[in-house]
Amino acid sequence: MSRIGKNPVTIPAEVSVSVDGNVVVFKKGSVQKELDTKGNVEVKVEDGKIIFSAKSDNRQDRAYWGTYRALSANIIVGLTEGYQKQLEINGVGYRAAVKGNILELQLGFSHPINYEFPKGIQITVEKNLLTIKGDDKQVVGQIAAEVRSFRPPEPYKGKGVKYVEEHIRRKAGKTAKK
Repeated sequence: MSRIGKNPVTIPAEVSVSVDGNVVVFKKGSVQKELDTKGNVEVKVEDGKIIFSAKSDNRQDRAYWGTYRALSANIIVGLTEGYQKQLEINGVGYRAAVKGNILELQLGFSHPINYEFPKGIQITVEKNLLTIKGDDKQVVGQIAAEVRSFRPPEPYKGKGVKYVEEHIRRKAGKTAKK
């Protein structure tokens, strides 16, 4: 039995939720998000809460029950508060700049890396800190992972792009013979 799926999702006052067949529509102002349950889960909106239940006792339906509940809770948090990830750039000559919707990174290669990010995402750069903000948790995390993958941190000097909360386990370098 899903313990996550049993909990109803509270709908804040500024977000409106409607169910249209298998699609749950979340709206806040002009921003609209949709969640397609593909017919595996029953969704009801009552008393300012979204209630999910599995359509059958099938293992797959019970798995989707908790998944769709978590996804809808993430959409509501994204619409009300938003999500953010912070990356730290370490290395001599390593820098980043935002030009429109293009993130320009110089990470020790012979050429700059131009990364185009989608609308709805805000990227700011302060010294060596890169902040990625948006209302979709999956998109913010994916962009942060892609930017980190351009130059992951190396274990000897710690050069590269890393998450702020990430700890890099350092290695000792070569030692000279006596």
